[in-house]
Amino acid sequence: MNKYLHETIPNLKPFNYERHHDTYFINQQWVLVNGISKKKSIYTFKEDNILEISRKDDVIKTSWTLNILNSFTIETEDGLITVEAYFKDDDILVLNNQEKEEFAMYINSTNYDDELNSVEDIQTFLKEKYKKKVSSIIYDHEFYYIEQSKEFGPFKVEELAEKVKSGEISAYCFVKDVNEYDYSKRMRIEDLIQEL
Repeated sequence: MNKYLHETIPNLKPFNYERHHDTYFINQQWVLVNGISKKKSIYTFKEDNILEISRKDDVIKTSWTLNILNSFTIETEDGLITVEAYFKDDDILVLNNQEKEEFAMYINSTNYDDELNSVEDIQTFLKEKYKKKVSSIIYDHEFYYIEQSKEFGPFKVEELAEKVKSGEISAYCFVKDVNEYDYSKRMRIEDLIQEL
């Protein structure tokens, strides 16, 4: 993965055909985050390798091709470009340009009720998404936490809150659900406590 991309957006997962193609990629309305303050663009990747780009009252049809694993070729106004696709959760797509140190980030607005027309709308979307994510896993779950390279637990959120309150541990320790393999979600005890 491009170092620049990895440093800018950590914890990306490569496009996985079996997991992403049919359910999270094809026929979804992907709002381009880059440049949304100037103009809104919606990208829809169709099954027949047609890419529809909608801007206000204008729809441009071009093509895309899946090459290997997570590598795509897309026909743009500037010519043919090769990108690698990554997901940050199932509704945030990142296309990393292979020839330049740049990427495009998209949000899947297909199942989102509100319009995404501005930077403020994007911030609201991400804030709501994060709050839902945290609240959906917090109750009745147990978590491990990591402190000074050692893992402890599992504990319920109430127990972790008590440990923080007593000063036994820091609220900034990373936590993971008992069903997760690593700490890649970068969630902290403080994030869990806020949802109590």
